Amino acid sequence: MEKKEIIIQTADYIKNKLSGESSGHDWWHAYSVWKNANYISQKEGGDLFTIELASLLHDISDWKFNNGNDLIGPKLAKEFLEKLSVEKNTISNVYNIIRDISFKGAKVDSKIKTIEGMIVQDADRLDAIGAIGIARTFAYGGATGREIYNPEIKPQIHETLEQYKNNKSPTINHFYEKLLLLKDLMNTKTAKEIAEQRHEFMLNFLDQFYKESKIK
Repeated sequence: MEKKEIIIQTADYIKNKLSGESSGHDWWHAYSVWKNANYISQKEGGDLFTIELASLLHDISDWKFNNGNDLIGPKLAKEFLEKLSVEKNTISNVYNIIRDISFKGAKVDSKIKTIEGMIVQDADRLDAIGAIGIARTFAYGGATGREIYNPEIKPQIHETLEQYKNNKSPTINHFYEKLLLLKDLMNTKTAKEIAEQRHEFMLNFLDQFYKESKIK
């Protein structure tokens, strides 16, 4: 099967699987990451076929909805690509990217070493900040039963993945525990440039939020 057809089939599969998902991990998130990654790859290089597959499949089954099991997604992606007879080395690279892509806590280092992995991680993180990131954050908070804001609960800087996974703090805290940290965690020059404006947008949003809440 030609690479282009594999990408088309993968996009169709993910669209059918994730359409209607309401926590911010839906088809349009996957689509945005796919397009972000394509754009970054044009500037930074890397194997585009691997980048496209990993981008489309990165949220095939997120650990946040599988009791913290971060190997379900990579496993499902591997099984899907095997059915399409994708070359084994490409499958292995996609598996590793999906396994390692997620933010795992403020003080937990990223494992990603390949340019393909860095690009997909950057593309995913760009969709976690700015206007889209804010919308997705509150969608996820509502889907998981979190308070919007509680000034009596302070943000935490998580030192381990387990601490991060077990965190149930209000959605506003998530800005300090993750979103505002992402600008400085981008891997590529291209993503760092894009992140600057989105980061500033979040700071302005928070300023307005606190002005309206009058309870900071």
